Amino acid sequence: MIEPKGVARRRLFDELAPTRDKWKARYPTYHREIERLCRHLIPPGASVLEIGSGTGDLLHALRPRQGLGIDLSPRMVEIARKKYPELEFAVGDAEALDLREQFDYVLLSDLVGHLDDVWSAFRNLRQVCHAATRVVVTYYNHLWEPALRLAERLGLKLPQAMQNWLPPQDLINLAVVTGFEPLKQGYWLLCPVGIPLVAPLANRVLAHLPALRRLDLVHYLVARPEPQPRAPRLFTCSVVVPCRNEVGNIAKTVSRIPAMGARTEVIFVDGDSTDGTPEEIEAAIERFRGAPEIRLIRQVPATGKGDAVRRGFAAATGDVLMILDADLSVMPEDLQKFYLALAEGRGEFVNGSRLVYAMEGQAMRSLNLLANKIFGALFSWLLEQRIRDTLCGTKALLREDYQRIAANRGAFGESDPFGDFDLLFGAANLSMKIVEMPVRYHERTYGQTKIRRFYHGWLLLKTFLKAMRRLRFL
Repeated sequence: MIEPKGVARRRLFDELAPTRDKWKARYPTYHREIERLCRHLIPPGASVLEIGSGTGDLLHALRPRQGLGIDLSPRMVEIARKKYPELEFAVGDAEALDLREQFDYVLLSDLVGHLDDVWSAFRNLRQVCHAATRVVVTYYNHLWEPALRLAERLGLKLPQAMQNWLPPQDLINLAVVTGFEPLKQGYWLLCPVGIPLVAPLANRVLAHLPALRRLDLVHYLVARPEPQPRAPRLFTCSVVVPCRNEVGNIAKTVSRIPAMGARTEVIFVDGDSTDGTPEEIEAAIERFRGAPEIRLIRQVPATGKGDAVRRGFAAATGDVLMILDADLSVMPEDLQKFYLALAEGRGEFVNGSRLVYAMEGQAMRSLNLLANKIFGALFSWLLEQRIRDTLCGTKALLREDYQRIAANRGAFGESDPFGDFDLLFGAANLSMKIVEMPVRYHERTYGQTKIRRFYHGWLLLKTFLKAMRRLRFL
């Protein structure tokens, strides 16, 4: 009689359970690197479901607010409960999942290789996901199959009855056909053995180089439930306009910002202007009389655009937060496009891109254009998703998502003079859906640019290097 596959897998993992922790202690590099990767992708304090949780070490390392581990093996679950009584563990099958809870993150680490039917397992995940859930999958790179098989035969690796060696595109396709939208994917861990000097160099530097990363042992995928088509939601909006010595642009800015959603407020954050800008804003408050609502925040002394944006966002009351530069180089009328992208669920972070359409005259100097293209290429590599224009001053996101970014601000944003990198790194770190909105870029018609190209360029490079260290080489 042929034994059902699920029963055979359960027996195998029950047999391996007593020795699993000994194997992990014998070869700790791989497991430390998986923990490091998952901590990058899953912030502490979230509700986390791990399917295939083994003896619970990875779930514990994530420091969840609420943690539930599901494993096919009763003996694995028994060990996990004894090790981590503050977490919850239960016996369950990924291919026949039956839960009534929803989680912020669902983690499947080293699981898909053991599944008979990955499609069924992925489809079952929908019941534990809310609209903002992120599904995180890590699994072996199929190129490593011969080496791992050999390691098992030589007694250098815990023996496992691997069944699936899925190339990345096959896993992405399975996610798509089961109702998930891939957000990011990447590679991790070039040297799984703790060889002094070699392993740190390989895993912190070489593993992330474009020419070598496809040889890494681990491939990972982050996805969200595919948004359902819907009519635009009716949000309230806050448009934050950092300004300094822009008196000639204030009235034009207010009159050209469209009425969006249920209510639109405009928050000017003035950086200690000396040309009468604050007085012009106060005059606009009287002139427009609440249509739109206008507020003034004084930044004294002036401490830069990044701080101005953060002050404006902290004071905003709208569901949607937007940034618009006071120089009117991006048309205020375009904000409606950003609003609709959020309201229709097309993205969670809408980043303006000035590098799609032809620019007007000398709207961007050649050196600035070159720097933007370089930073765009660096960001696309670092964040593993295409970011064409990193420094466009027009951006939009939901306030609740901004609050999550702000909670982790110390990791990236303290040296960012404009706030653009701070927001982009924060959104990418939370695996938010970033979409780019093409905008026309016009020449300034009043005032002078506040950008100090070399000084600000150095600060931006420092911010990028700090983020690179955190996201790649920590």
